[in-house]
Amino acid sequence: MGWRFILKQLAMPPSSLLLALLAAWLLRKRRPRLASLLCLTALAAFYLLSLPVTTQLLASPLERLPALPAAEWAALAHRADAIIVLGGGREPADAAWGSDQPSLFASQRLRYAARLHRASGLPILVSGGLHFGQPPSEARIMADSLTLDYGVQTRWLEENSRTTEENARYSAALLHPLGMHKIVLVTDAWHMRRSLWSFEQAGFSVTPAPQGFYSASRRSPAGGWLPESRALWQNTQLLNELAGLWLYPLAYSSR
Repeated sequence: MGWRFILKQLAMPPSSLLLALLAAWLLRKRRPRLASLLCLTALAAFYLLSLPVTTQLLASPLERLPALPAAEWAALAHRADAIIVLGGGREPADAAWGSDQPSLFASQRLRYAARLHRASGLPILVSGGLHFGQPPSEARIMADSLTLDYGVQTRWLEENSRTTEENARYSAALLHPLGMHKIVLVTDAWHMRRSLWSFEQAGFSVTPAPQGFYSASRRSPAGGWLPESRALWQNTQLLNELAGLWLYPLAYSSR
C-alpha cells in the first residue's frame, strides 16, 4: 500500500507540477526551450487548478447522480436492507480529542447517515480499514463517532478495506450471507459514481445517497477566476477521482 500511495502522489498534482518545475530548472542551460515550456506549463496548470471555475468543470461529470430528497428518506426502509457509509480518512489526535477522529469528509458522511438512519430505521455498516497499518481502523473511528456524537449504534464494522473496490467487496462478504443485497450508499457526491460501480460489481442493488456536492454553484470573487487554496485542494481530489473512474473498470471488471 505504501508504494502505491507514493506513486500516486508523485503522479498527481501538486507533486507532478513541482517535479516539472524541478526538471525545468535542471534543463535551463542544456535545453532552454524545453525548460521554458515545462515551466510555463506547470505554472499554467497551477493557476487553472487553483480556480473555482475549474472545480465546477471537473465536478460536473462526477456528480451526475442527484441528491436523495428528504421526503424519500423514510421510504428507504422499504427499498433497502442497510445503510453503508464509506470511510473518508482520519485526523490524527490532538489535545482536544485525545484520539484519532473522522476526517472532514468522513464526518459529513456520518452526519448524513445518522439522519438517514433516524428517518428509515435501517441498520448501518461503516467501511474503512487501517491507515498505513496503524490502528484503530477507520470503521472503528466512525462507529465511535456515530455513538458519541449522534447516539446511533453501528451494526457492522468492515475494517479491512483500503480502496473503494475493497469497501464494496468486503462489505458484500459481511452482508450477502445475511441475505442483504439492497443498500443505501453514503459517500461524497464526487466519489459516488466510482463507488456505485464498485458496489454494483459486488452484487448490490444500490440506492445512492450522495452529499458534499462540489458542483453546486457558490459565490466566488472575480467570478471564480481568482485563485483559491480551497479550489486547489478540491481540484486535485477531483482529478484523482476522474482517473479512478477511468481506471477501475480496467482493473476490476473481471473480478
